[in-house]
Amino acid sequence: MAQPKIENILFLDIETAPVVYKYNDLDPTVKELWNKKWEWNPENKPAELYNKAGVYAEFSKVICIGLGYYHKNKFRVKAIVNDNEKELLQEFADLIKEHFSKAEHFLCAQNGKEFDYPFISRRMIINGVAFPRNFQLQGLKPWDVKHLDTMEMWRFGDIKNFTSLNLLAHILGIPSPKDDMDGSMVAKVYHEEKNSDKIKKYCLKDVITLARIYIKYTGQKAPEDNDIVYA
Repeated sequence: MAQPKIENILFLDIETAPVVYKYNDLDPTVKELWNKKWEWNPENKPAELYNKAGVYAEFSKVICIGLGYYHKNKFRVKAIVNDNEKELLQEFADLIKEHFSKAEHFLCAQNGKEFDYPFISRRMIINGVAFPRNFQLQGLKPWDVKHLDTMEMWRFGDIKNFTSLNLLAHILGIPSPKDDMDGSMVAKVYHEEKNSDKIKKYCLKDVITLARIYIKYTGQKAPEDNDIVYA
């Protein structure tokens, strides 16, 4: 498949947090379902594993979606942040439908095929939000799916390795997005500090880094700081 035009790619990153912050605050039904999920792992207690809840769409929600795209030689970034997840996902779906729903449009995320795309899809179903075209995958051949994944691109067919955005940025000489916080801190910042601005800033740094990594792969010019426009 030929590389799409850079102007036809919507770069995205999501931040998630457990719907219920603490294990002991789960209602009995949800707690039992979480416990059963970990029956195969007797070496660890379910309560001790609840810090992993943020990566499971059945127990967590999307709290921020960072977006970036090229337009008129500028890289324009925007974050959708909302405590009401249904409204957040609806705003994202509406934006996709209005601006990135044509056949030539692609989405791009780091580890997106294993995390961002399926997580968004599952939460859309849970919240009753209709899929935009880019998420309607039933019946499509793999090469017809317009989902790019920078981690998959880095694998070059190797399926046994995980490479983080931070590591890719480092080895490619791109400024790291992980300065004052990382993904393990998002739940605390959201539930305890209630600092959505901090999460938004962190998410947009990942989007900018993602775009720089992608265009490094394709031999194009990376966005400089003065080329970035914040919505």
